[in-house]
Amino acid sequence: MAYNEIYIDAAPVTVHAVLSDAGSYADWVVGARKIRDADPQFPAVGSRFHHQVGVPPLVLNDHTEVLEHETPSKLILRAKTRPFGTARVDLRLAAEGAGTRVRMTEVAGDTPSRLLLNRVSDPLVHARNVRSLQRLRRLAEHRG
Repeated sequence: MAYNEIYIDAAPVTVHAVLSDAGSYADWVVGARKIRDADPQFPAVGSRFHHQVGVPPLVLNDHTEVLEHETPSKLILRAKTRPFGTARVDLRLAAEGAGTRVRMTEVAGDTPSRLLLNRVSDPLVHARNVRSLQRLRRLAEHRG
């Protein structure tokens, strides 16, 4: 399990607005190359956005699906990057002062992924998510 948190100097509704914009994921998620498409109802439960990860010529196309969503405090996603695995990404937003405390927990999303997302890989996922949350902070603070 990789756990990260960050304080963002923007209200929870502003941070949630960034998370609700499927197109923004390529701007803040480290490793996401581009967003190819998104369901119009994103981030409704069951909706998806379709992404591309990697560096040319090694790119993979897959999707991320919304498992749970509560405006503006919770978004739980299942991110797929087959054949490498599936991750369950739990994003929690809590008001803190004038801003938002964002807590991000990433775990393996299925049994085969547990072989890749484990104690050995957790430090790498944690480091990637530190940078991702810094990017999210930049987007949200500029939006706010």
